[in-house]
Amino acid sequence: MELKDLIDTRGEWMRGEGPDADIVISSRIRLARNLAQFPFLTRADDSVRSEIERTLHRHVVDLSLGGQISYFDINQLEGIDRQFLVERQLISRELAESHGSRGVCFTRRENVSLMVNEEDHLRIQVLHCGFELDECWQEISRIDDLLEERVTYAFDEELGYLTACPTNVGTGIRVSVLMHLPALVLTKEIQKVFQALQKISLAVRGLFGEGSQAMGDFYQISNQITLGNSEEQLLRKIKDVVPNIISYERKVRQALIKESRQALHDKVSRAYGTLKSAQSISSEETMHLLSSVRMGVNLGLIDDLEIPTVNDLFMHTQPAHLQKMRKTSLDSADRNAARASYLRQRLALPQDRTDA
Repeated sequence: MELKDLIDTRGEWMRGEGPDADIVISSRIRLARNLAQFPFLTRADDSVRSEIERTLHRHVVDLSLGGQISYFDINQLEGIDRQFLVERQLISRELAESHGSRGVCFTRRENVSLMVNEEDHLRIQVLHCGFELDECWQEISRIDDLLEERVTYAFDEELGYLTACPTNVGTGIRVSVLMHLPALVLTKEIQKVFQALQKISLAVRGLFGEGSQAMGDFYQISNQITLGNSEEQLLRKIKDVVPNIISYERKVRQALIKESRQALHDKVSRAYGTLKSAQSISSEETMHLLSSVRMGVNLGLIDDLEIPTVNDLFMHTQPAHLQKMRKTSLDSADRNAARASYLRQRLALPQDRTDA
């Protein structure tokens, strides 16, 4: 499989299905692991990095991950291809921007990816659409067990799994849920959510995780520290908190419909109209307008658009996706024009067709 083939597919987490999918875009679990016989990457020179990559490459491509898998040498990819993988949530920004031997292995469905030589020697990631943390945990635990039969992890009987960052020591697990919270943002109630999450040591990040800004009212809720907590405790913490945020968002949406339906409908319709007619539009503005449209679809204010199509638009209007579709490098102004053209064409199509 080549990267360009992904343009015509929809990743598992973008299907717009699953429990509470109107608000929870995806559930994700990552595990950080290191090989016992090698130093952490902060102390590894290029030759050691290469040896780590060769060792893990050999093992991960033979794993039973469910369906067709592909492995890419990140060091050999162009910048636009690395950004493309970031936009599809298959690799982190850190892996894309790092140096030396590193790679990624992922499934055709894009629900499993394994990053080699990111911050740690190995980062295992499982993504599901909707609120499905239990399913993510079952799958990632199975993959972790398969790998542990082949390699020896850096592990301490007292501390647990050893990781490059002290906050990940122990289980090495990062549990996160990507949520769409436009009503809480619109009513400025989102700050109350942030404050409550901070008090219980949960982090709030943007669409692309650590170091990214929130755009389009998307927020990743995740644990900050693993040391001293079991996998089950960390999963339970997120599973207890997220339903409260879902309920809060739904309550505010219904209040907006009841108390200011006309104003909300007008906001949604203007956003939809702009997306269908703009001649030039930035990525940030597109995200914010699509956020309103997505809420409008879920509230029944727009009846000729499906959520999977909206999710596609979020993805395909990202800079690297646009350039991959156009098969050429574009500067900012050209991207804005290409983005507007793509939106006009896509939104003019009948929405009852079967998307890839």
